[in-house]
Amino acid sequence: MLNNMVECKDLIYQYPGNEEEQGKIAINGVSLNVKKGEFLVVLGRNGSGKSTLAKHINALLLPSGGKVYVNGLDTADTKNLWEIRNKAGMVFQNPDNQIVATIVEEDVAFGPENLGIEPEEIRKRVDESLKRVGMYDYRKHAPHLLSGGQKQRIAIAGILAMRPECIVFDEPTAMLDPSGRKEVLKTIKDINKTYGITIILITHFMDEAAEADRIIVMDQGNIIMEGCPREIFSQVPVMKKIGLDVPQVTELAFELQRNGIDMTTNILTIDEMVEALCQLK
Repeated sequence: MLNNMVECKDLIYQYPGNEEEQGKIAINGVSLNVKKGEFLVVLGRNGSGKSTLAKHINALLLPSGGKVYVNGLDTADTKNLWEIRNKAGMVFQNPDNQIVATIVEEDVAFGPENLGIEPEEIRKRVDESLKRVGMYDYRKHAPHLLSGGQKQRIAIAGILAMRPECIVFDEPTAMLDPSGRKEVLKTIKDINKTYGITIILITHFMDEAAEADRIIVMDQGNIIMEGCPREIFSQVPVMKKIGLDVPQVTELAFELQRNGIDMTTNILTIDEMVEALCQLK
């Protein structure tokens, strides 16, 4: 039985060039395994290659070199394309770009209908998916009247109705307000923990990254750091040097330590910070 949902082996991707110059190499020999049921976060500055990597998992892009396997299926083999896109769904930054119908439940039904699923099964999947994301009560609403966070949860329900084993989220909260971000992150965590769906989340919000099982940090098309959130974020100077932030409480702990207070930088949450400060007394 396969343990890995995604395997990248020496993956290279070069964007097409023109007669005058070669295209940019966006991914430069990346090897990565993502276990089934894992919640992986990908961090990196703009242009680091993280979105290009995400598009390989859904076979929206194909390798210039190396291989990508999704549940053991080679993405470069066109015979596998349909099955790969069933296994690995994708949710993008702007929910408006993914919503296609004028009624919520019709939008969620769109994917299963395209797969040729029987109508009774579609009805069951639509109801179940909307309940999973806490949007069942809105099933008869018009999507354009919903908030950004609600729209993004509808987009997630549409992917869930296709019964994927993995969902790739490419900065799904970038256009949302803090309350919408919170809703969507809670939904992402729930479908990972409750249903065992593999999650690959690209984000630039460090508090979201702190929830992951594992983080990889990309820069200039390479993976330059890998570890659990505590391991990654405790390296504050390294993160700052490559132009990335850390959670606010981690940065506060780092500044206190730098100013002579006996404080660990191994802190991710407000509760941990309060406990560390109490121990100082």
